[in-house]
Amino acid sequence: MTVLPENKESSFTTIPAWLVWLLTVFFLAYGLGCYPILDNNEGLYAEIPREMLASGDWHHWIIPHLNGLAYMEKPPLLYWLTALSFAVFGEHEWAARLVPALSALSCVAMLMWFGRQIGRVAASRLAALMFISGLGVMAMSRTLMFDMLLTAFLSAALMYGYLFSVSRDKKNLCRSLAMLALALLAKGFVAIILFAAVTFVYTVLLSTSLHDFWMRFKAWFDPKAIAIFLLIAMPWHIAATLTEPIFAWFYFINEHVLRFLGKREPHDYYAGAWWYYLPRMLIYLFPWSFFLPLLLIRARQQTPRALHVFLASAWIMPVLFFSLSSAKANYYLVVVMPLAALQLAIALEDRLTVARSWSRALVGLTLSLMFAAIAWWVHKQASGEMANLQIFGYGAIQFLTLLMTSLSLASLVASFIVWWNKRIGIIPYIVLPAFLLVAAIGILQAMAGQTSTLPMVRDLQSSSGSREVFLFRVFEHQSSLPFYLKRPVRVVESRSSDLFWGNKLHKNNIVISDTFFDKLIAQQQVSLIVLDEDLASFQEKKYADKFQNIKKIGRSTVFMN
Repeated sequence: MTVLPENKESSFTTIPAWLVWLLTVFFLAYGLGCYPILDNNEGLYAEIPREMLASGDWHHWIIPHLNGLAYMEKPPLLYWLTALSFAVFGEHEWAARLVPALSALSCVAMLMWFGRQIGRVAASRLAALMFISGLGVMAMSRTLMFDMLLTAFLSAALMYGYLFSVSRDKKNLCRSLAMLALALLAKGFVAIILFAAVTFVYTVLLSTSLHDFWMRFKAWFDPKAIAIFLLIAMPWHIAATLTEPIFAWFYFINEHVLRFLGKREPHDYYAGAWWYYLPRMLIYLFPWSFFLPLLLIRARQQTPRALHVFLASAWIMPVLFFSLSSAKANYYLVVVMPLAALQLAIALEDRLTVARSWSRALVGLTLSLMFAAIAWWVHKQASGEMANLQIFGYGAIQFLTLLMTSLSLASLVASFIVWWNKRIGIIPYIVLPAFLLVAAIGILQAMAGQTSTLPMVRDLQSSSGSREVFLFRVFEHQSSLPFYLKRPVRVVESRSSDLFWGNKLHKNNIVISDTFFDKLIAQQQVSLIVLDEDLASFQEKKYADKFQNIKKIGRSTVFMN
């Protein structure tokens, strides 16, 4: 492996490795289990591994099940790893989020390792801190979803792929395709598409002739590396196809091709304009995105062209692909953050050497004014959904006003420090995402009744005795319910997208009709949970008048016959 010499022209003292790890552990571990499993996606992905362990049926490890029904939308690696976490540590909130947290931790380690390989140790440590403290990564590293796991494996595949392209060491190619196979098992064929798009573009841009391109392109198709990829990737796909005959069409066509074209059934995803991801990139990298204007300063030194092309391709091509897709989601962006942060850190390091101290301080002054304006606006809000919340003992409006005021003052202090001591770089600004993380944990704790069913389950367990719990219509908005009840929940007149195919494929007693439910409540006592938005529809049902006891919990109402 070719190791490049360390860049001596650093704009500030190299950040100590121990400080990088200390701050990384803080951003990943603080409050990881202090708020309940969130409804919607996190509730779905926590329940599936719980059912894997509880079922005692190996088929559930091949075809995952959600709320007792087959769920084939995603590959199983996240579920397998989360089930392992549950088996070792128990079914706790922090154990559910351990996989994305460790995935983010591995991204930090890979950035620092890759920085040594390319001779940019100082920049890679800055990139690691920018990555782990960016708003988007802070959210995704502590939420049980597929994207952080995909980010870790795809980033590793791309890093090894780049090192192969500059060194021709086939060990790096084998490692690259092994990581790509794991990325495929993390979130499906989007991993291959993104990897192929990035590697193809930077191979084209680095080629000096058609013959050179062909030789570079052909080198990727090494039999040993491809065999390693297939050995890792193929077994589950074959087993799933043999276990569930419709799997091949559903997974390859419906979940990949038709999703990209906006024709997937059911249509339960968001669309957006072509520029949908551009402002979200700035939010994901906040507060570090405020340093982008400094890139207008001419660099004192130039990044090697091959590295510059690779890093640019590694984030531009995924953003372009997601922008062209008909299915859009905020969390898709996390996959570009490690290498985007590295390119930004390298670009800043190349420029901060010649940048005046006031230019870095100006970022803090701008942030201070922004936070002060938000504090003034929040202070003027006298009502709203959060008005009655108590966060760390303060009313929501009072707390948010205090938070924004504190952020404004912290920005001023950080601005003064970076102006006063040029060699300290821009690290003092990391206090801003630290403030935001602490505040976010407090808000999530205060909003538990609106974001999770845990408060409802505790109330049901203390007041409704042995009554069976049912959901009315929508499962996703109360998806944490089976996780906390430790059993699947039957759904009356389902309107659930995530249970759509599981219900359609096999006969079951999970999704039940109005008629069946009407007969059932004549024979047993039940608790029926109805979301606020479905109350009008529920009250039109002929069995609605059979329910007398009513209790409002969070954004739902519990009815008991």
